[in-house]
Amino acid sequence: MTGAINPGTGAGSDAVSTAYESGNLSDLLEAEGTVGEARTQFLTPRQLMLIRFRRNRMAVVSMWALALLYFSVLFAPMIAPYDRAHRFTKHLYLPPREIHIRGDDGTWQRPFVYAVKIETNKETFTRDFVEDRTQQFPIQFFVKGDPYKLWGLWKMDWHLYGVENAEEIGPIYLLGGDKFGRDIFGRVLFGGRISLTIGLVGVSISLFIGLLLGGLSGLYGGVIDNLIQRLIEFIRSIPTIPLWMGLAAALPGDWPQIRIYLGITIILSFISWTSLARVVRGKFLSLRDEDFVLAAQSAGANQWYLIWQHLVPSFMSYVLVDATLAVPGMIIGETALSFLGLGLVSPTVSWGVMLKDAQQIVEIAIHPWILWPAMFVVVTVLALNFIGDGLRDAADPYADL
Repeated sequence: MTGAINPGTGAGSDAVSTAYESGNLSDLLEAEGTVGEARTQFLTPRQLMLIRFRRNRMAVVSMWALALLYFSVLFAPMIAPYDRAHRFTKHLYLPPREIHIRGDDGTWQRPFVYAVKIETNKETFTRDFVEDRTQQFPIQFFVKGDPYKLWGLWKMDWHLYGVENAEEIGPIYLLGGDKFGRDIFGRVLFGGRISLTIGLVGVSISLFIGLLLGGLSGLYGGVIDNLIQRLIEFIRSIPTIPLWMGLAAALPGDWPQIRIYLGITIILSFISWTSLARVVRGKFLSLRDEDFVLAAQSAGANQWYLIWQHLVPSFMSYVLVDATLAVPGMIIGETALSFLGLGLVSPTVSWGVMLKDAQQIVEIAIHPWILWPAMFVVVTVLALNFIGDGLRDAADPYADL
């Protein structure tokens, strides 16, 4: 499907009129060709899809928000002020720090924080963190701190921001600290490495399985079709959460965390490929008798060439949308399993592992900032859903430009 844009009429129409009046056929054809070039611009289906997607403001905003999140996760050791395991034992459950830009005298200053002192609440007998407004410390950028290896390659110790003497005046926690005195913001960025990548890796595996088995089922039919469809029905007949829990509990407890991460990814992929395989089977059944497929078979094309060069590209827009909408399910699955203690465990950091600290309602009531990882899960899932909706509308060949 192509679209055409007609900017308007101009000197080309005058050339056509002159050619008609002269009666010269060659002049007429040349003039009409000039008009076609001047007035019409044809767009490919991909360009039309891009135009429709750009007009969906919510999808575009979500895409930029998700890109910012993935960028932050990619450079997490540099952006986070402290290492994910760094503990400030004097500042357990420190609330989010307030950043000031105006002093007590009303003058504008560079961003700074006040020192924190600990006082005992005489009514509740709990520790309260109170700002010591006699001491203020500016926030410094690109400061040296905990050493790390960026992407496992380069040893560095530069961090985006920080304050001097954090052990005494209190660390700069944008989202607060946890029960061990660790920075929640930094741990959210480090945890996003697992929670965000497990969705991409898991969807890639489930897409491959769904396209392969769905394609074989629709292309060959017969016994192969019956076996694959019965397998799909068996998997879909089992409740999802118990199946997750059963497979996750089957993973050996002495496995290293990276192996458990791969195991959780495979488990989530094994469950989520069935719906895509059903749709791919239906697409193959409707396309395998089309003229372009029969022509390719007559020309000697093998089955793999037919699948990947002719059949799959014809409904790739649907596959792209399905993949985008499947990523949130993967992220929620990993978060749920880790939250229940059946997935990743500490010291590995993921959003689900961090939310295990929020299982007690008393802790949430006293320290509500420990729920920040849940907000990142919600934002990520909503952004992916908005992007998926935008891609679905943009890929609709019957939608208006």
